[in-house]
Amino acid sequence: MNTTALILAIILFVIGLIGTVLPLLPGGILIFGGMILYGFMTQFATLNAYFFLLQGLVLVLIFLVDYIASAVGTTRYGGSKQAAWGAVVGTILGIFIFGPLGIVIGPFLGAVAVELLRGKDMNQTIRVGFGTLIGLLGGTIVKLGAEIIMIIYFFMRI
Repeated sequence: MNTTALILAIILFVIGLIGTVLPLLPGGILIFGGMILYGFMTQFATLNAYFFLLQGLVLVLIFLVDYIASAVGTTRYGGSKQAAWGAVVGTILGIFIFGPLGIVIGPFLGAVAVELLRGKDMNQTIRVGFGTLIGLLGGTIVKLGAEIIMIIYFFMRI
């Protein structure tokens, strides 16, 4: 039973890591789900409430990185604070309008739209939009790092 549980958890870990890079799958949720599945299948023999609380906090951090990273990228490339908020709102709306690809398209469009409404020229708004994408890329790297740490901690505990 432990071998099956471990194999299923590893499969979810791999799919989760892929999902972090390709915004079609909820990467962090799949990784956390693999840990929960392993816990249930092994009657939580090695993973306790403290482990899951800590991993849950990292999962929340992973979700926040999506919003924070695009906002930081926006302002770093000359965008206003309003454009940073536009990127955050764009991320949320993008997911609903464009599905998983909205995580990439939404922040770009949100930042660009706000800067256009503020009267900025098209070249500056596109620069801000690309800054948002660069922030998103940086955020993806941070998320991958956090997920790898989650997985390493999992293996240390089992």
